Amino acid sequence: MVTRRIAEILRDGQPEESLTIQGWVRTKRELKGFAFMEVNDGSSMGNLQVVLNSEVPGYEDILKQINTGASVEASGVLVASQGKGQRIELQASAVKVYGASDPETYPLQKKRHSFEFLRTIGHLRPRTNTLGAVFRVRNACSYAIHQFFQERGFLWIHTPVITASDCEGAGEMFAVTSFNLKDVPRLDTQDIDYAQDFFGRPAYLTVSGQLEAEVMAMAFSNVYTFGPTFRAENSNTSRHLAEFWMVEPEMAFCDLKGNMDLAEEFLKYVFKTVLERCPEDMEFFNQRINDTVLATAENIINSEFERITYTDAIALLEKANKKFEFPCNWGVDLQSEHERYLAEELFKKPVIVTDYPVGIKAFYMRLSDDEKTVRAMDVLAPNIGEIIGGSQREERLDVLERRIKTQGLNPEDYWWYLDLRRYGTVEHAGFGLGFERLVQFMTGMTNIRDVIPFPRTPLSAEF
Repeated sequence: MVTRRIAEILRDGQPEESLTIQGWVRTKRELKGFAFMEVNDGSSMGNLQVVLNSEVPGYEDILKQINTGASVEASGVLVASQGKGQRIELQASAVKVYGASDPETYPLQKKRHSFEFLRTIGHLRPRTNTLGAVFRVRNACSYAIHQFFQERGFLWIHTPVITASDCEGAGEMFAVTSFNLKDVPRLDTQDIDYAQDFFGRPAYLTVSGQLEAEVMAMAFSNVYTFGPTFRAENSNTSRHLAEFWMVEPEMAFCDLKGNMDLAEEFLKYVFKTVLERCPEDMEFFNQRINDTVLATAENIINSEFERITYTDAIALLEKANKKFEFPCNWGVDLQSEHERYLAEELFKKPVIVTDYPVGIKAFYMRLSDDEKTVRAMDVLAPNIGEIIGGSQREERLDVLERRIKTQGLNPEDYWWYLDLRRYGTVEHAGFGLGFERLVQFMTGMTNIRDVIPFPRTPLSAEF
């Protein structure tokens, strides 16, 4: 008897079809001489109702074991359902219990649990409706990202997790060492003797694969990374993770306009694909989490993104008939409230802000002719604020060396990065997108810890 996923059965299963399902029991209801159990295998939001009667071999023993959370296999024939809410159900001829579940201690019951509570049982929360929907959307989003770049001839590259470079220049990096921390070797100056460490120098978990992606773009033209990144920022908020995934395309022979065009096309493509692949899950988020989810997705897909300079954005914010918590004036970075005002209230669609002040952006961004701004861009989206950050990169060797020194960094640490400007330099551009921020934006989930299977945050690394 063929084993089928429940999503397929609910979509196109027909009466009189013989099949087997495997999954976990969500609920059980007993009546005289027969019982109903709802089974879910993670492939869809919906459960398949399985009907057992006393003729099923081992019926009495099976009923004792099929409590909520138990893993089962059920074989039988599909029949048209007489009950409301389902088109078909499985009339079981045989049921096998793989693993029983203690109803007294199993923490997930047929009620709504708070997300705070679910974070305390991270090993079981994927079995809930909401987290199940989140991770199906996350999967579809990953698929769409790879499909988008592969269709356009981009090369997927794997940049190192362990790095010697601080891409952002902020210093918020996790150190990697083989030292016994109880006995760290030191020089006469009491500085750490890194020559004795595994790599012979300080090493860290990467905050971005961008610099290495630029290396590959100088050979393959168009590349992208999609992998884990780390930031030792002690921010215990609903917007920050210590470990998160980044999508970072890098394009040679590309300027800021080409970068903006790709970012807009990228977001539209990913949203459209997810709506097509996960309509049930997205409808769930629209009903249960945030009733603007579907409208926001359609807005992303169908709107032409607004494009304004940082200078114009500041002028608009200063004229706004709204009191902001953080003051905004030329030279300061935009806060989330400013970004959301622009995208949600003023333009009511995504906004791309360009040409930020040189003092608030990274050393690798291309300096404008006025030397007051850099060719940077941020894509701001309703309900979340910044979702993509990128720039045209500085391709001029002398300017890049000056920018590195200005930011208090040592050019010798970036000798290989500077070499790219010595040997066949070209204008190039790229952007970074925090993958969890994208999933959070799509689903309407308010806490970023609820869109990644195993969140890493300050004082939290259980698994």
